[in-house]
Amino acid sequence: MSTSATTVSEYDAIAETIQRYVEGAKFGRGADIKAAFHPDATISGYVGADLFGGPIQKFFDWNDQNGPATELQGRLAGIDIAGTIATARLELDNWTGHRFTDMFTLLKADGEWKIISKVFHLHPES
Repeated sequence: MSTSATTVSEYDAIAETIQRYVEGAKFGRGADIKAAFHPDATISGYVGADLFGGPIQKFFDWNDQNGPATELQGRLAGIDIAGTIATARLELDNWTGHRFTDMFTLLKADGEWKIISKVFHLHPES
């Protein structure tokens, strides 16, 4: 990451988008998470042997059904920026008892960073 003021502000803006995602998960409402995502976003990952993938609305619906994850802890593990695109890695502990690694691609659209795709890894139970 460059240390220029512009890059630092872009990093902060991406971190804020990811924080909106985490806060929405804590409240358990898809509508709260939706603000972090581009309308055309997608999701992919495995839940056991089953692929969970498709339009991001599928994730919003799952979040509504799953309910609040009030004990959720997230750590932003990295951000990489190239102009109007970025990637971010997020480690999540205790999403209603589960541990996830999320990787996002983000797009700067209309001056705002939005998640355009989410891929996730659900860690096996210990």
